[in-house]
Amino acid sequence: MKRKIIRIDESKCDGCGLCATACAEGAIKIIDGKARLVSETYCDGLGACLGECPQGALTVEEREAQVFDEEAAMAQVKKDGAVTGSHAAHPAGCPSAKMMDFGAAEPAPAGRPGPVPSALSHWPVQLHLISPAAPYFQNADVVLAADCVAYALGGFHENYLKGRRLCIACPKLDSGQEAYAEKVRALIDEAKINTLTVMIMQVPCCSGLLALAQNAARDARRKIPIKAVVVGLKGDVLSEDWV
Repeated sequence: MKRKIIRIDESKCDGCGLCATACAEGAIKIIDGKARLVSETYCDGLGACLGECPQGALTVEEREAQVFDEEAAMAQVKKDGAVTGSHAAHPAGCPSAKMMDFGAAEPAPAGRPGPVPSALSHWPVQLHLISPAAPYFQNADVVLAADCVAYALGGFHENYLKGRRLCIACPKLDSGQEAYAEKVRALIDEAKINTLTVMIMQVPCCSGLLALAQNAARDARRKIPIKAVVVGLKGDVLSEDWV
C-alpha cells in the first residue's frame, strides 16, 4: 500500500541516536554508526522523530510500504528491552516513550485531607512522543494543552483533565511542529477522538497551538467539536468557547 513513512538520509546522519529514543515503536535503531529503519511495519509514519534530529536527516515521504503493525512493533520493543537490559518499553533505554494506561483516577475521599490525586490517565503526554495508535486514544475526549497551562491553572486536573486524554506542546519552543499537525489529524481520523479541547495561555505566541489544531482539523476527513480555552497569567480562565 502507499502510505507515509520515515526516510533517513544517511549522508547527513551522525549516529547521535536521538531519533531512536524518540521512536516509541522501535522502528529506528543505530546500526554501524547510522540511523536505520529496521522494519517498515514498525513505522507509523507520523514523524515523532523529526524534531529530534539535529542534522535534518529525517523526512516523511509517501511511497509503497508495508502496513504499520502496532502489535508487532510493541512486541519487538519489549523484546529489545529485555535483551539489552534497558527499560522494557523502549529499545534506546528511555522510559519517556513507554505507552502506559493508568486507568481511571481514584476519587479523593470526601472530607479527608491529604494530597490531591492526579487525573492523568496515561503516559506519554508530550505530543512528539504520543502515538495516535495507542488504544487509550480511541474514541476519547482529548485535551491538547500548552506546556504552561497546568502550572498556571490551579484546577487543571479536576476541571479539565479528569476523564480526558492529554497531549502537551509548546508552540513557541518546540521544533518539528509539522509532525504535530499530522498527529492531531491522526487523532481525529485514525483514533476517532470525540472532542478536542485546546488550552493555551493568553500570551500571543501560544495562539499558534490553537491555529495548528484548527488547521489539522480542517485537513482531517472527520469533523469533531473543538473547544478553545484561554488561561490568564494569574491562572484565571479568560475564555472558553467552541470554535
